Amino acid sequence: MRPALAASSASTGGLHLALPAVRMLPPPPPQGRSIIRGTGRGRLRAAAAPPQPPPPPTPVVLLGRPLESVYKVRVERGATAAARVEALRVMETWSSWRTGGRCVMPWDWQVDQLVYIVSGEVKVIPAGAVHGDHFMHFVAGDLVRYPRWFEADLHFEGPYEERYKFLAYGDDN
Repeated sequence: MRPALAASSASTGGLHLALPAVRMLPPPPPQGRSIIRGTGRGRLRAAAAPPQPPPPPTPVVLLGRPLESVYKVRVERGATAAARVEALRVMETWSSWRTGGRCVMPWDWQVDQLVYIVSGEVKVIPAGAVHGDHFMHFVAGDLVRYPRWFEADLHFEGPYEERYKFLAYGDDN
């Protein structure tokens, strides 16, 4: 819709725009809250929203291959990972490491390392990644094998716990 031009009735004799009226909509209530309507003013009440599971990680593709394949990072998920964790006695014999909250940690692997993510999630951005969207995303329940000489920045958005084991040369667990 184009604004209409109207001749000014003022003594200046200039033109001015007659803009159409704009109707503003009220903003939606904040997520996880609802507005209680009544005779008084609207009040906010916390609504018990059920926790949503995190969306499954979408694989990033580089050079026509998943990023894990490009950097030789092996990942097992779901029932396969759970069976291997049980067989390897991860919770009883592997070392534990955790963060208290949000942080970034540069890391380079001098030997192969197996990592079982107990809780939380990590975004792994390989060293030399050109685009900020080239990263691997691992969540609780994933069993990840990082190869030696791999370098990356690990981004933790919240509390995180893992069990890990460094592998000797030739160890293919």
